[in-house]
Amino acid sequence: MASCPLFLVNPRWPLADAGRYPPLARSAHVATSRHPRLRLRLGRQHGYLFRCDSSSSSSAPPDRPPRPRQQRQRSQRPGGRGDAVDPVGFLAKLGVSDRAFAQFLRDRHKAFKDRKWELCSRFIDMKEASSGFELLSMHRHRQHRIDFMEWAPGARYCSLVGDFNEWLPTENCAREGHLGHDDFGYWFIILEDKLREGQEPDEYFFQEYNYVDDYDKGDNGVDPEEIMHRMKEEYWEPGEIRSRKSQLEMVVKLYEQMFGPNGPQTEEELDEILDAQTRYNEWKALQKADSLSVSTSYDIIDSGQPFDIFNVVTDRASFEKFQAKKPPLAYWVEMRKGRIAWLEKYVPTISHKDKYRVYFNTPDGALERVPAWATYVLPDAEGKQSYAVYWEPPPEEIYKWRFGRPKVKDSLRIYECHVGISGSEHKVSSFQEFTSKVLPHIKSSGYNAVQVIGVVEHKDYSSVGYKVTNYFAVSSRFGTPDDFKKLVDEAHGLGLLVLLDIVHSYASADELVGLSHFDGSNDCYFHSGKRGHHKYWGTRMFKYDDVDVLHFLLSNLNWWVTEYRIDGFQFHSLSSMLYTHNGFSTFTGSMEEYCNQFVDKDALIYLILANEMLHDLHPDIITIAEDATFYPGLCEPTTQGGLGFDYCINLSVPEMWLWHLENVPEREWSMNKIMKVLVNSSQNMVSYVENHNQSISGGKSFAEIILNSGKLSVGSVNDDLIRASLLKIIKLITFTTSGGAYLNFMGNEFAHPKRVEFPMSSNDYSFLLANRQWDLLDKGLHKHLFDFDKDVMSLDETERIISRGSPNIHHCDDTSMVICFTRGPFLFVFNFNPEESHQSYHVGVDEAGEYQLILNTDETKYGGCGELKSSQYMRRTIDKRVHGCRNSLELALPLRSAQVYKLVRILRI
Repeated sequence: MASCPLFLVNPRWPLADAGRYPPLARSAHVATSRHPRLRLRLGRQHGYLFRCDSSSSSSAPPDRPPRPRQQRQRSQRPGGRGDAVDPVGFLAKLGVSDRAFAQFLRDRHKAFKDRKWELCSRFIDMKEASSGFELLSMHRHRQHRIDFMEWAPGARYCSLVGDFNEWLPTENCAREGHLGHDDFGYWFIILEDKLREGQEPDEYFFQEYNYVDDYDKGDNGVDPEEIMHRMKEEYWEPGEIRSRKSQLEMVVKLYEQMFGPNGPQTEEELDEILDAQTRYNEWKALQKADSLSVSTSYDIIDSGQPFDIFNVVTDRASFEKFQAKKPPLAYWVEMRKGRIAWLEKYVPTISHKDKYRVYFNTPDGALERVPAWATYVLPDAEGKQSYAVYWEPPPEEIYKWRFGRPKVKDSLRIYECHVGISGSEHKVSSFQEFTSKVLPHIKSSGYNAVQVIGVVEHKDYSSVGYKVTNYFAVSSRFGTPDDFKKLVDEAHGLGLLVLLDIVHSYASADELVGLSHFDGSNDCYFHSGKRGHHKYWGTRMFKYDDVDVLHFLLSNLNWWVTEYRIDGFQFHSLSSMLYTHNGFSTFTGSMEEYCNQFVDKDALIYLILANEMLHDLHPDIITIAEDATFYPGLCEPTTQGGLGFDYCINLSVPEMWLWHLENVPEREWSMNKIMKVLVNSSQNMVSYVENHNQSISGGKSFAEIILNSGKLSVGSVNDDLIRASLLKIIKLITFTTSGGAYLNFMGNEFAHPKRVEFPMSSNDYSFLLANRQWDLLDKGLHKHLFDFDKDVMSLDETERIISRGSPNIHHCDDTSMVICFTRGPFLFVFNFNPEESHQSYHVGVDEAGEYQLILNTDETKYGGCGELKSSQYMRRTIDKRVHGCRNSLELALPLRSAQVYKLVRILRI
């Protein structure tokens, strides 16, 4: 075997743990582990990792590592995400018996295992694969410097330009060779703090500084020589550490051990060399005879065959001893000095809020780009090209979290909102305004989760935030990163979960600010050719089969949870990424459409990886899928062949309501068709009447459609109240049939009368419709509708209606336009008839007893007529079979009204 330096790494040492290793060590570790000649290999003995700088080792067959104990235990938990793996398990649950789709799932599972192994072979495990934000972009190093790392495989030269170096591309560049650039395209740049005039450099290279506290242990006059001596006496055992006067000292010593002090000096004097095993045995015997020498734990016998590095000889005692040994960082920490000592000796190379960009030299010329991993981005004065902002506030300005994460609720009542249009003024609202004005309203309205859209940085405001340019940055038009942290923190203090609408299905095609042609090449983050472009939206499509792109996307998800304490994600427009036709195709419901040549298997694998990573690292995370094609297995466990989402959005519901309102006369509505869309077999379905899509850029809100309908004469206020009654029962039946989660867009809880239209060229960039009219909350019709919506949310808070089992439909009649169903002890009765009230309508129920009316849409406080008397609020069943039920209730049903009853007393016959 050729000569190669061997490095033995204990996997229990936290190589990438920011709390125990300095960023330099972590940066160097990842940089070297990505080098093709430093492949990560798993030792065949004792679970140790070996790296060998040998050309022959790069062709070694990959051995799959055994699963960690935690993962094995997780896989044995019943009912969890880690059940025994069955790639087609959910098909039997759904009663699907399509052979082609089953084979597709098996092939996808094999590809998923290969992709996961490819990730783990590069990044050790999924935690490291999703923690790229700890290394890439700018990070303050403990050793008075800043490290910058960026991925740009198509670049030939990389440097940083900004305020700190007068935007000169030659001042701060990556070193030549593998210290500055590896074979995977990762560039590494070090920005050293400037030594103040009259100050002496640090004597030890591992001198650390605490940038948060004014003073630390090293400020107390600690003697470094004493620490080094104490470390040698307490930590190192005799023989483990030796001082060397020459680089050839070890070579000379080995030579003397083999041939003696007067060994041969020429090849002619050299006798026959014994085989490796004999030499090893003689050396081992010599080691045992020398009591002062420390027995080596790991030895390699070179037999001249490839991969001798795996032939490791060890003993159990030394193995356990080595495994229990921890790095001597505690001694180095004693030398760490505080912030005052750092500022006295050094001038920071880059200051808080300094502007910068990354400079590339590519085959097509020089480029300046906003770093892909930048955490704060601002536009320049001309508004054309943005720049990154180094965000390192002083300790007294760092945001301090006040509240913990709220407990995940059994049922989700989601309030969807956009920060920019959340104000009543004609301008872009800020995080601070949203925190002080809108969050208290959300809490008082009875919602328990807030979903924010358009938060991730985007250049085009009219895109509602869906054409993302900078994935790790909050939108600067709303405020700073600390402003958004305060928003999330205050929401948690109010008991609200915070969900983020994330767009990983496509990206902005902007080249100056976004990721398109980031390093001058066409296929850095995205597919090349037609596949790399969305057919209708002009956006770029990610390359989900690339390990580094997966590293970027997975790290982005983990970043929002780690840095901003986000409680969950809604994955936007999955149909754009799951199919090469971007979802713009006719779907007939055939299973063949979910496994044919137009399905992007790599995108499916990414979603499985994302869900597994999120739920493993953050067990309480919530993931929601928005897929118009209802891909099979969206909310099924990944171990059973599903994609692993917690919820999926029922996009058919708002489309169904919109079609009825615009195309079908109200008297001709089919109750059976409505219930067929509303009641879905999945118990993990998010239902909503309308979100931002229904009222954006040319569309109309449902309140605008119903209240301004030309089908009824526009007259008095009473006419509007009658029309608004339809909106109430539409909301109530959608809410009570949802599968555990309900969503409402900001303003729709009080029937906002205007649509949403962002400033764009078609409206002369007007903010007239890019706001919410909060003053309507206390006025007439809107106040009645808001009170109704608030009471519905309060009812679910106390009775947990939507978290119960699926609705049990008892009666659905197109002639009378009456719908009746039960959910647990609750009875829901709806009369959609716009012309006729039913004074004595018999409704069948299974359980005999007394039913208390707990919600009535016809009450006067909700803008109704108040036809029911107080004596009609308690109803007792009669022994009469109706609608296939043994008992029945005789109810009065006003037109366009709904009633909710609760079984409060059971009668036994």
